[in-house]
Amino acid sequence: MSTMNIESIESGQLTKQNNHNKGDADSSSNIVSPSAVKLLLLLVSCTCGSLGMIGGPLLLRLYFLHGGSGKWLSSWAQMTGFPLLFIPLAILYTRRDRNIVFFASRKLLSHAALTGVVQGMGNFMFCFGLSFLPASTVSLLVTTQLIFTSFISLLWVKQKFTPFSINAVVLIIMGSVLIGLSRSSDRPPGVTNAQYVFGFFISIAAAAIFGFVIVSTQVAYAKANGQAMTYSIVLQFQACVAFFAALTCAVGGLVNQDFAAMHKEAKEFGLGARMYYLVLVSNIVVWQMMFIGRAGIIFCTSSLFAGVMSAIFSTLSQIAAVIAFHENFTGEKGMALGLTLWGFTSYFYGSYKKAKKPKPVITHP
Repeated sequence: MSTMNIESIESGQLTKQNNHNKGDADSSSNIVSPSAVKLLLLLVSCTCGSLGMIGGPLLLRLYFLHGGSGKWLSSWAQMTGFPLLFIPLAILYTRRDRNIVFFASRKLLSHAALTGVVQGMGNFMFCFGLSFLPASTVSLLVTTQLIFTSFISLLWVKQKFTPFSINAVVLIIMGSVLIGLSRSSDRPPGVTNAQYVFGFFISIAAAAIFGFVIVSTQVAYAKANGQAMTYSIVLQFQACVAFFAALTCAVGGLVNQDFAAMHKEAKEFGLGARMYYLVLVSNIVVWQMMFIGRAGIIFCTSSLFAGVMSAIFSTLSQIAAVIAFHENFTGEKGMALGLTLWGFTSYFYGSYKKAKKPKPVITHP
């Protein structure tokens, strides 16, 4: 995989190749510039991503606050909504271009399967963190995925750092350190100091996995340059990721007997049995919106931009958690939020300056 393929996708350009030319070994590639359709898709993806990333942690925290304890069960609920993707896929299939391959390649789906297993483990860690920490704290810690996305992009796809991106990384790290220092005033009732520290570090580990998944998805898109990378293939990739993530969490839930305990949990749930199942179903729908949105953002822009948007949505989720659950908003947490927002501003300003620079024209023989 060449760096050029990554850069062409990150600048909003996708290479389309006709795989149905008879006996023509020199099938040509057409560079498609960003269009109004892609802009609309980006807006829809950002909307889905924001609703999922803001609402998802709130629903999970609601589950744990009122007596839920199944970490594998709640992780499984995040991914098991993938059959919803078959609805837009069926519509796209009826309107497909017969000259472009509709179905994803085996190589791409194999990459998606491995990504799904990693995603499932990340979801489990995320739920573990939410079971011990306030939702606002976990949401702020998850913003560190931008750091991991940046470093993994540097190592994997040679994404260059700029002074602005370095500044953003340092500021977000400082914000995370402030949260760690405020654990005495931020610890929920009934949570020990050891549980808080464990929840803190496992939330950071979840952020690292989410950062890896974002870059891995972008790399998979770039490696698919042998076929036209269409939105239908993006949805198939996401469905495969979700299936294997759900399968991973289902195995964990069966071993840990989370599913067997559902009936008892529903009876003892603080909001009632009906609300118990409603919260689980809402998790299934809302989290699927988040994953669809993230896949669409990566498809339309880049993995690093998707990481930034995820971090922004996590920040908004922190504010929503303070409002919804009346969580303690300490001075340290306020300073951490300020540093995080400063880091986002630095990153976006650097991206703006980079976009203003003229790009060299690459010619192909």
